[in-house]
Amino acid sequence: MKTLSKWLYRVSSGWVALAGLIIFLAFIGLVLPDQAAQAEVYSGDLGSPDSSIFYTADQLAAFAEAYGPQGREAYIQARWTFDVAWPLVYTLFLTTSISWLLKKSGNHTSRLALINLLPVFGMALDFMENTAASIVMARFPRNTPILAHLSGVFTAFKWILIALGFAALILAIFLMLGKLIKKPKQSSE
Repeated sequence: MKTLSKWLYRVSSGWVALAGLIIFLAFIGLVLPDQAAQAEVYSGDLGSPDSSIFYTADQLAAFAEAYGPQGREAYIQARWTFDVAWPLVYTLFLTTSISWLLKKSGNHTSRLALINLLPVFGMALDFMENTAASIVMARFPRNTPILAHLSGVFTAFKWILIALGFAALILAIFLMLGKLIKKPKQSSE
């Protein structure tokens, strides 16, 4: 973990973080609306398991049943196209931004150093959730109890880690601002 964290600090320059931000904003503006519209076709008012904060195995089965065969197929396809790209995009943005800001604030060697990995763990759980939910959808109406239960757990922890990743970004911004505010005062003394 420390090796990955240090590598992220090494590669996260201001330009890399800016590129991550631009890709993130472009994805939100250009890709997410179209994906949401496509998902609404098969999910209707029901929504999607991966946009829920948590769901049970029974609720996942209800999603699968309500989607029907074509909806389940569309759901699985979205998990292995769009929902492969999206976690990579938000992880790129968060890890490079957190790493660059902590490096610039001088906190990349402190106890906070490993918080740049929070989005990586969120991405891993996102992929685990996609895998479990896709298998459940593909096997429906056959029961896949372990994966159906794990899928909801993966989803809950994914959202926790993504939220913590954004909290780490906010903390890194404040630490950077604190350094910028503190620096002029020290130089005037």
